[in-house]
Amino acid sequence: MAHEALLYKKEPDNFVRCFLCANHCRIAPGSRGVCGVMENRDGVLYNLVYGLVVAENVDPIEKKPLFHVLPGSRSYSIATVGCNFRCTFCQNYTISQMPRETGRIVGQKRTPAQIVEMALETGSQSIAYTYTEPTVFFGFAYDTARIARQRGLKNVYVTNGYMTPEMLEMFSPYLDAANVDLKSFRDEFYRKYCGGRLEPVLDSLRKMKELGIWVEVTTLLIPGLNDGEDELKQSAAFIASLGTETPWHISRFHPQYNMTDRPVTPSSSIHEAVKIGKSAGLKYVYSGNLPGDSGENTFCPGCGRLLIGRYGYSIEQFVLKDKTCPYCGEKIEGIF
Repeated sequence: MAHEALLYKKEPDNFVRCFLCANHCRIAPGSRGVCGVMENRDGVLYNLVYGLVVAENVDPIEKKPLFHVLPGSRSYSIATVGCNFRCTFCQNYTISQMPRETGRIVGQKRTPAQIVEMALETGSQSIAYTYTEPTVFFGFAYDTARIARQRGLKNVYVTNGYMTPEMLEMFSPYLDAANVDLKSFRDEFYRKYCGGRLEPVLDSLRKMKELGIWVEVTTLLIPGLNDGEDELKQSAAFIASLGTETPWHISRFHPQYNMTDRPVTPSSSIHEAVKIGKSAGLKYVYSGNLPGDSGENTFCPGCGRLLIGRYGYSIEQFVLKDKTCPYCGEKIEGIF
């Protein structure tokens, strides 16, 4: 359902400039932006996926992954087609790359109010804008989030971080938390494998923290590409500069889409990266995609006792009391 886009400017000769994401696309009449879902129609920019939901599920909040946001709760999770990146290792490429590769726009018609009602009916405590890059359906997410806030639901964003400060400022009154992919700490990696740049992602992370949005960071560790010790130290140091309370999820790569020439990440590499994160002073560093691994648990950064025990997406132990460790009184940061 075509809907006039937010955050764009009209330019001479019916061109428009989009200010939703860091691509800042200048779009000619009759053309679309990099994401494939923003279209210039006679000098007016339309979002083609407003209210067209292609994925809709009730997920554990841990799946996002968000480990410090209402642990054990459900999150009503939605997506449209489209993305402003073209990652060669995308796990949801069939929907994220559909507009770019086929030109098709598909989805089930939904209104923001319907999404909120379904979230409430399923007992969800939050709505997650996820699976693809939610910035490309920001208008729909924004309208949904405002209603969700009024109805007592949290709003969470699972994102590549490639948005503009203007978008974050507009969304911040309604956005409670975000998990941001820090795919690498090298601009070369972003340009070659994602079709983007590193610095806008770092800027978004800084901006989110400045705006008071709870932030967790995920890095998918790809053998031979972004798993070098020096690079991981740089990533860890940057995340620590945002605040040592910022959780870092280090996830295991599995070959897919256009990157099938790499092996599955060895568990030893994940564990080594976790050590690097902790050495940088990060309080909460988690190993991802290793079910049963103790690295999924939350331990008190003060006394080291187990506070939240996880197995996969399930919570098996939760002993926090008033956001503090019951054993030593250490404050545990997050939304609980």
